[in-house]
Formats: sequence, structure tokens, C-alpha cells
Amino acid sequence: MKYNLPVEGMTCASCAARVEKSLRKIEGIENVSVNLATEKVTIESKSDIDLSVAAKAVEKYGYKLRTEQVLDGTSSAADNVEEISLQDEHYSELKKSFRFALIFTLPVFLISMLRGFEFFREFWTFSDDYTNKILLILTTPVIFISGKRFYSSFWTNIKHFSVNMDSLVAIGTGAAFIYSTVITLFPSWLNEQNVSHVYFDTATVIISLILLGKVLESRAKSKTNSAIKKLLELKPKQATVIVGGVEQKIDLNDLKTGDKVIVKPGEKIPSDGKILDGYSSVDESMLTGESLPVEKSKGSAVIGGTLNKSGTFVYEVSELGDNSVLGQIIRLVEEAQASKAPIQKIADKVAAVFIPVVIGIAALTFFGWLIIPETSSFNTALINFVAVMIIACPCAMGLATPTAIMVGTGLGAQNGILIKNGESLEKAHKITAVVFDKTGTITEGNPVVTDIHTFGIDRNTFLSLLFTAENRSEHPLAEAITRYCKDRKIEPGKISHFKNFEGHGIGATVNGYELFIGNRSFLENNNIRTIDKKEIYNAISSEGKSVVFVAVNGKLAGIIGIADPVKSSSAGAIKKLKQMGIKVYMVTGDNEITAKSIAEKVGLDNYYAGVLPGGKSKIIKDLQSKGEIVAMVGDGINDSPALAAADLGIAIGTGTDVAIESSDITLIKGELTAVVSAIKLSHATIKTIKQNLFWAFVYNSIGIPFAALGFLNPMIGAGAMSMSSVSVISNSLRLKRAKI
Repeated sequence: MKYNLPVEGMTCASCAARVEKSLRKIEGIENVSVNLATEKVTIESKSDIDLSVAAKAVEKYGYKLRTEQVLDGTSSAADNVEEISLQDEHYSELKKSFRFALIFTLPVFLISMLRGFEFFREFWTFSDDYTNKILLILTTPVIFISGKRFYSSFWTNIKHFSVNMDSLVAIGTGAAFIYSTVITLFPSWLNEQNVSHVYFDTATVIISLILLGKVLESRAKSKTNSAIKKLLELKPKQATVIVGGVEQKIDLNDLKTGDKVIVKPGEKIPSDGKILDGYSSVDESMLTGESLPVEKSKGSAVIGGTLNKSGTFVYEVSELGDNSVLGQIIRLVEEAQASKAPIQKIADKVAAVFIPVVIGIAALTFFGWLIIPETSSFNTALINFVAVMIIACPCAMGLATPTAIMVGTGLGAQNGILIKNGESLEKAHKITAVVFDKTGTITEGNPVVTDIHTFGIDRNTFLSLLFTAENRSEHPLAEAITRYCKDRKIEPGKISHFKNFEGHGIGATVNGYELFIGNRSFLENNNIRTIDKKEIYNAISSEGKSVVFVAVNGKLAGIIGIADPVKSSSAGAIKKLKQMGIKVYMVTGDNEITAKSIAEKVGLDNYYAGVLPGGKSKIIKDLQSKGEIVAMVGDGINDSPALAAADLGIAIGTGTDVAIESSDITLIKGELTAVVSAIKLSHATIKTIKQNLFWAFVYNSIGIPFAALGFLNPMIGAGAMSMSSVSVISNSLRLKRAKI
């Protein structure tokens, strides 16, 4: 079981670590992954778990697990819409808090900064004591209203001997506020010379700047999730169904499987289905990245969310919601964005110990400045203590990886590249070798019969026997033969026996005739002579066509040539991969001559011919044993073991569901240029992650010593801390412009 649930109240990498740690203690939970950027937790378990127990486990640390949105292995569009609405609501609340704080912070800051200047004192006639009381009154709303979130979180965590980013803010601003309040209300407790040294401006400005940073961070985060928003926007709100011959507008949520829907020019297609009547061209670019409209006619499949460009057609609804192509894409993108890349482990390990270490450094800073004889001063010690607490926030570290992955996977989805998780995205940039299956990957996967030679048997009788036997097979070549026979209205016979010899051919008994259909070696192994027709075989195979031998009652009765056109994108994609320094291989069950012909057409030097389905994974393992990091690209059921064995499995989206489930990356379009794009996207994303982590580590490495040594004002530190998170997110957003 998998649950993907929103978590409210997380502010930094330490929060994410705390949520993970508290959930891992619950019996039955096997794996927990928290994503700070999406503010979600993914929980995996072998069986159902009591989510109320999970909610209570995180609630005691001040976080809220939204268990009403149970995404049991899937992601519903309605839940996504609600989550986006909650994000917008959170953004609005942050803006209100910031604006409220700013109203009081500006006068506090101006009075504090100008009170020492003569020109200001000419019209500001209040005494220092009275001025401090005015500042206290103005500061209190900022602390207890706008800053409430920090102190509430601090109190909740400290009760469980835990700390987070809010703890640093609360301790730093709280110390400045309490010290200043004591000086203001009880001036006689301290020396007269220290009365005017209050830090209300420090407390208010820090809270205001951090809230501003959170506003900008929240806004930037919403942009990283724009891919999901765009996918959700593809769905129309209504559909026009035909009921009793009458057109009727209904809400999309009321649409049911089997409904007849009419789509007119300029309208979005409401759901997946198959055209019953009509002709049109459909823009599928938002899902496939293909700019040219696709022609659709009776029997064609249509995808929900795509745009009808020209004609009018009626189709029958086949899939809705999460089962639709769009629904599955949204789920895959969301799961990928919620996942963690292995590189994030660095940040997680640092964040786990970071805040306690910072508090220790801040304490040493405070006492260090108190005991230095030349500069011993409580005021100096306090202000440097606050500076250390404020500058050292691990937010940027927590956001460095997930924000880049969110943007990267979103960009991939917009270009027809579906990435299963962050680990797959990271793996892709390490690939040193790519292995392509031939049929349906390098070639179109829609073979057609081009040659038929019969020997000693009536052609129609031959085709009837062949049609009957091949109708039981699922092999692509068998489909080409049955399609050829159907188009010519060949009548099938009666089959009494059928056996599939995987990777070789089939055996069958039709109308009393014993048939063997398959490759040359298959017939030779069954004592059927083929050498007499070697010239025909060589002529067909030299053109890159597949050759099927047919034996009837122990004698060669026919040879069939089947061509599978090479995709227009194959040669260009292979050339680009080679230019990137990646070794490229092709594997096929076809014979040496056919394999060589296809390899020459696409510019391949390395290929494996006559490979059985089980042999593909062995080739992958052999390459891995030589130190290669291998990506396997395939589309069929027989590619699944190889896709699973490879370091990175890439499935052609036009292929089977089994292949797609076995893969790490799915290419919706089926064009091999998308393989190049996926690898380029991985390189760009990992580069961005490394930049983010470098900035986050360098920022803290430089900022903390500067603050401890007294070179950093706390207010400047607050601004720098807030901007560090914003800069990391902004750098991640640059990925949207990456050329892949």
C-alpha cells in the first residue's frame, strides 16, 4: 500500500527529517519519504495502516497530516485541485502576516535608526525611556501575531526535546525582544548607560524579512509545480453527450464509461475513448510534445484533454479519471516529484545534526563575547548570538534537491517524457551505453507483408491455413500476417492444435494439416529442408525484411517477407547519442542479414542478431560486467526482463503496459529523440541540484563564522537567510528554459 499525503507546518529540512523519523516508528510502515518542496509524505506499507495513528505521531511535533486525502497508489485530479487550492490559501495567509508585520515594523525600524540623529530629535521630543515604550507597543503585535507561528512551533518541539528552523528564529528574536522588554520596563535593573540599547527593531525586522522570504518561497514553489497545474487545466469542465439522439451538456464528473460524446472543432476532448463516427485532426502536443495535429477517424483512439482542431466526431468513453492517459500521467509526475534522489541523502544527513550544532555555536558565541576582556559586553554578546541563530537556517539545503526534481520532471512531462522517480532522473546522467530493441523501437513496430512465395500449394489454401494458425499468436509478425489476410477477406479454417515455441515460431494443426511457422532454424530443427530456397531467402533478408518460413505436412510450403519501416527519428537520435560519448547497441530476434541491414540504415556499428527474449537481459548483464551503466529502450512484453535488468529502463509509451510498468522512464511519443532529451534533462537537473547544494553549504559555511565573529548584523542575516531559499528555488526554475 502507498499513501501520498500533504503535511502542513514543515519549514526546513529538519522538519522533514522529524516527520520521517516519527512515522518510521509506527508498526507496519516500511518506508517513509518526505518532500519539503511539495510538502508531502509518501508512506509505504505491506497492508492497511491506521492513518489516525500516523497523524497523531506528527501532530505532537506541531505538524498536520491531512489524512482525508488518501491517495492509495493513485492520484486523483480532484485531490490535486484541492491541494493546489490549499497552497494558494497558504500563500495568501503568508502575505497577510507579512503585510501586518510590515505595518508595525516600518515605524519601529525608522524610529530606532533615526533616534540618534539631531535632525530627528528636533521634532521627536519623547525621552529615550518613553521612546522605548512606544517601540515595545509597536513590536508586540509583530511578535505575538505575525510571529506566533515561530513561537508555537518552537514550544511544541521543545516539549519533545526537538528543534527546527522555527526554533532558531524563535530563540533569536525572542531573546532580543525579552531583553529589550526588560530594559524598557525595568531600567533600574541595568546600568543607566545601557537603557537606550534595545533591539525591538532587530526582532521585528527579522520576523518581517523571514515572512517576506516565505512569501517569495511559497510563490516560487507554486511555479515549480506548474506542470501539474497545466495538466489539470487540460480537462474541460463539461462534456456534450448524446442521449436518445439529443445532445446534452453535462458536468465532467457526471460522465460515465460507455457514454457517447460529441466533440466539435475547438473543443477539448473530455475523456479517453474510441471514435464511432466522424473525422478530425487532434492536437496532442500537451501530452506528447508532438507539434503536428494527428489525423483521427472511425476506430481511432482519442485522449482526454487533447484539443480537437477541425472536424466533428462522436466517440465512446472508455476510461475516466485516474484510469485515463491524462490521469496516469498526472499520477506518474506527482509520484516522481514526491520522490527523493540519492544525492539528497547528503543534505538529509547534514540537516539531521545541523540545528543542534548551530544552537551550540550560538551559545559559544554568546559566552565567548562575554568573557573577552577587551570587548566584554552583554549587548554585543546578545546581538552576535542572535545573528548566528538567524543566519544558520537549513531551508536552502532542504529545498536544493526536491525543487530541481519537481521542475525537471515537470519539464519532462511537458515534452512527453514521464520519469518514475528522482532516482531514475539521477541515474540517466550516468548512462554510458544504450541498448535499443529493434521492433517498435528503432522501427515503427507496424510490420506489413511485402512478399509471399508459395511452393506446391494453392495460394488461397496456403493463406487460409496461415491465417488460422497466426491468429492465435501475439507476435508482431503474426499480427502483420493476420492483418494482410483480413484485408483480403481470407476465410479461416478449423484449428485443433496450437503450440508456441517462444523466440522460434509456432506449431499448429489446421483442417488436418500439420503446420510449422517460424524462422529458418526452427524449420531446420524440425527436419524441414529450406536450403533449396536460399536465393529467395537471401533476396528478401538483404532488404532488411523479416523472413517467415511456413511448412505444411513436413515440407516447405511458403516464404513470407515482412517489412517494418525504420522510424524517421532513429538515425538522428543514435547519431546524437554517439556524439555524447554514449555507446549504442541494437538487439533483435531477426537474423544476421536483416539486423545488419537495419543497423546500417540507422548508423549503428554494434548489434546482436537472433537474440531470444531471455537473451536480452543476458546482454544487459554482460555489458554491466564490463563496467557499463546501461539503459535499455524497448516496447514489448519480451523487453520487460531486459528493462528491469538495466540500470535504467526506458519504455516506448506506444508499447505494452507491462513494458511501461517495468521501466524507469516512459516516452509517450515513441520517438527515439526523446531518449536523447531524457538524458540531457537528467544532466541539466543534476547540474542544478549540485549548484543548489553548493550554494546552500557555502552560504552557511561563510555566514555562521561571520556572525559569530561579529561581522554580521542580525537583520542582514535574516534577509540573507530568506533570500538563500528563494535563490535556490529560482535557480531550479531556470531548468524550465533548458534545451532538451
